[in-house]
Amino acid sequence: MAWVLKMDEVIESGLVHDFDASLSGIGQELGAGAYSMSDVLALPIFKQEDSSLPPENEAQHPPFQYVMCAATSPAVKLYDETLTYLNQGQSYEIRMLDNRKAGDIPEINGKLVKSIIRVVFHDRRLQYTEHQQLEGWKWNRPGDRLLDLDIPMSVGVIDIKTNPSQLNAVEFLWDPTKCTSAFIQVHCISTEFTPRKHGGEKGVPFRIQVDTFKQTENGEYTDHLHSASCQIKVFKPKGADRKQKTDREKMEKRTAHEKEKYQPSYDTTILTECSPWPDTPTTFVNNSPTPAPTFTSAQHNTYSVPDSNSSSPNHQGDGTSQGSGDQLHPSATIQETQQWLLKHRFSTYTRLFSNFSGADLLKLTREDLVQICGPADGIRLYNALKSRSVRPRLTIYVCQEPVRSIQLERQDAGNGESSNGAIYAWCLFMFFLFLAVYHAIYLEEMAASEVTRKLALAFNIPLHQINQVYRQGPTGIHILVSDQMVQNFQDESCFLFTTIKAENGEGFHIILK
Repeated sequence: MAWVLKMDEVIESGLVHDFDASLSGIGQELGAGAYSMSDVLALPIFKQEDSSLPPENEAQHPPFQYVMCAATSPAVKLYDETLTYLNQGQSYEIRMLDNRKAGDIPEINGKLVKSIIRVVFHDRRLQYTEHQQLEGWKWNRPGDRLLDLDIPMSVGVIDIKTNPSQLNAVEFLWDPTKCTSAFIQVHCISTEFTPRKHGGEKGVPFRIQVDTFKQTENGEYTDHLHSASCQIKVFKPKGADRKQKTDREKMEKRTAHEKEKYQPSYDTTILTECSPWPDTPTTFVNNSPTPAPTFTSAQHNTYSVPDSNSSSPNHQGDGTSQGSGDQLHPSATIQETQQWLLKHRFSTYTRLFSNFSGADLLKLTREDLVQICGPADGIRLYNALKSRSVRPRLTIYVCQEPVRSIQLERQDAGNGESSNGAIYAWCLFMFFLFLAVYHAIYLEEMAASEVTRKLALAFNIPLHQINQVYRQGPTGIHILVSDQMVQNFQDESCFLFTTIKAENGEGFHIILK
């Protein structure tokens, strides 16, 4: 047994000696102290792998950082963009932080920069029709803004400006070297832009975007420096708190394995870098090719309005329909379609429908037009395409009294001729009445001035030559036509009208019989 143990010791000592000998030559070729890890990394295999990594000096470092003091949702999956819930009208702080390294962008040292904060659509489809969507919101909420700056709570912001025609953006100047916080209020809610509003709809997401610019040599803040944005959803007051609580309770019910697929909720929302908004820095939401508006006053566009002075809803002033000329035909070219849109006061949408022919535009349904143009202009455009007229409040029929028969009748009565002549005159008068053509007068307003205007149009009478309009009463008396009398006209009443010279010899009066 002792012999066996001794043999084991001999074998073990021999193996150790051989192993030490085999290691003794390693590194001798490199020389004493010449061994370095950099020599190993210099091998071609490591160079090939390292070439795919960006150099340190090329790593992007944003000059600014914007942090919104609102918690992110815990129900967002990993690698998806964060989602933040906001309450309508509540003030939320956005901290404007200077993130520059030493020597970065030295030209703004000691100078102010301009930032534009805006609320925009997250959905690409809604971004395409943003101007129309916001115009529809403006129509339903007159006098309100989508985005406001809470000036009393904000810190470090200077020269705050808002454009009355751009309701979704505010701009201000600030000093990057000083503590700056902008408190914003979002007044639109996500469900206001859903196609159907029956209750329980999933609201559309918005984006809060901040674009920052530096001053150019000519003194304008147009040189873009940095842009960042985040995704939000806006709820009615206290709705964001309830939604956040609901998401948190749902996540607590999930297993540990399922929770690993979701992001944790953070107390603040960091806006991530993005491309600058297309129309920055001089316009917010403007799809027209006209010069960009400034922030000092609202822009008032002047459009050519087609003549609506007609005696009927279909422009039938002289008995022949002119409404067919206003109808957009399927064979209309793109240029003719553009002219039709301009004529009917849809110049805002000429750029949107720049490639539409008459057939293309007529194929759009009412829902399509409402979604593209908003509720107000969408319904108006649909009615114009379908030639839907405004229903008149009152319709009367008027015929000009035959002058020849009246004169003959009066002449016979004055000369005291036989009864046969009077009968003949009366028959002639009735014959003229039978052949007379009545004009339909459609009144959209129950006013005497409307009656005067429509009569002048129907019978080609200069409006300035009509002094008064009378209605013949009992025993032939003349009663002045007033607004109250027009309001008591029976619908589809028939009248004969004649004209008499005014007492002063200037113009004439119209008498309705």
